[in-house]
Amino acid sequence: MRGFLASSIGVTCATALAVPLAPPAAAATSAPPAPPPPTRTTAQPGTDVPGSTRSLPLTPLTADRAPGAAAQGLPRRDVRKFSLVGIVWDDASTELHGRVEVRTRASATGTWSDWQQLETHNADHAADPGTAESDSGRVRGATAPLWVGESDGVEVRVRATGTSEASRTAASPLPTGLRLELVDPGEGATPVTVAPSPANGPRATTPAAGGTTGGTTRGAAEATAASRANADQAPLGATEIPALSRSETEAGLTARHRTSPRSPHVGARPKITTRRGWGADEKLREQGFVYTNKVKAAFVHHSATGNNYRCSQAPSVIRSIYRYHVRSTGWRDLGYNFLVDKCGQIYEGRAGGVSKPVLGAHTLGFNSDSMGIAVLGTYSDGEPSAAALKAIARLTAWKLGLYGMNPNGKTYLKSGGGNLYRKGKKVRLNVISGHRDGFATNCPGKKLYGKLGTSRSKAAQYQGR
Repeated sequence: MRGFLASSIGVTCATALAVPLAPPAAAATSAPPAPPPPTRTTAQPGTDVPGSTRSLPLTPLTADRAPGAAAQGLPRRDVRKFSLVGIVWDDASTELHGRVEVRTRASATGTWSDWQQLETHNADHAADPGTAESDSGRVRGATAPLWVGESDGVEVRVRATGTSEASRTAASPLPTGLRLELVDPGEGATPVTVAPSPANGPRATTPAAGGTTGGTTRGAAEATAASRANADQAPLGATEIPALSRSETEAGLTARHRTSPRSPHVGARPKITTRRGWGADEKLREQGFVYTNKVKAAFVHHSATGNNYRCSQAPSVIRSIYRYHVRSTGWRDLGYNFLVDKCGQIYEGRAGGVSKPVLGAHTLGFNSDSMGIAVLGTYSDGEPSAAALKAIARLTAWKLGLYGMNPNGKTYLKSGGGNLYRKGKKVRLNVISGHRDGFATNCPGKKLYGKLGTSRSKAAQYQGR
């Protein structure tokens, strides 16, 4: 068992995979910081793609210019606008034992922030070992992303734990291929016309019809597929799945979800903002959807992106996390199944249908037969809002109720492998668990983790138990 990282930061609850980044030229890791190293953007040409991701190689900050030097970073520089930052590296199995800090300049005022710390982690969020997503060859290590608001300047420093500028261990203390990711969330996906089509959603792992073409055509096809997956909950093209009363929810249950003709024990369906509603650019993710068998448990996370956001900015924060997960850290889609902001609004995460058992990549070893819910923010020290806790209870009362699960009960999940439980071990867990229950991590932060008991009891009440 690896347990907690030796880093002073510890393990956090954000994702740790990445798409392959073009390796920096040799000069980028051996030459002095000036002139600045070349940049790379993952934005596709054309105005139909909102937002962008810019990747900047880090360079040594000391006389030691070798790869893996104990102190690396990026001198203060002007850049195109961005709102979220993160650090990625080549090998997801390599731990980053160190302190990662950034300073940013607000584009509106020109004011530089204080140094802000990014939480490091190592695959505590990831697709389970042996899955197609895990074995895609695109995985990278990554810190948690940090929301900084619209900025146009940045400075970075990464220092290995227990080292000084005058000393360096024989083994490389920092991972190779460290890069700064600057994410601009854009203004949301270009609106597309969602054509009427059959209500049945696409089958697991099969591409959506027409999804093999590029540009706007593919984006329209994927947007249609994502919306069609929710056709049992809302009209095609809907930006919101409306709330229902408990009686309305029970009346609308299909044979698949009805566990008892007299007492289904399902909570009222809450209002959910769809991917279309928060502006997902459906061209970013992989085509098709992947499902697990059922939903027996919910793992609660914090996004570790910081609490310095307004609720009106939540869609932008989610678009940034989505782009970071897919473009920077290599997931097939957003890792979480749902997200909740501090005002209690619920958002659809990974595509495939909010009522369906969509396979996520949120809790290494326990993605099968579960769902992941991320509360936007960092709750190691900050208290989660009452609205967010209520949203967790309402969401779990509904979604777990569809699969006959008692939110205040226990269940067994089979481990897919991780740092707490060996692969194949059946583990008894709370039906509503924190991320740390399945993996040695600080997530979802001690303040949020300490309130999960309240969410469990409230969710059970919402189910009529």
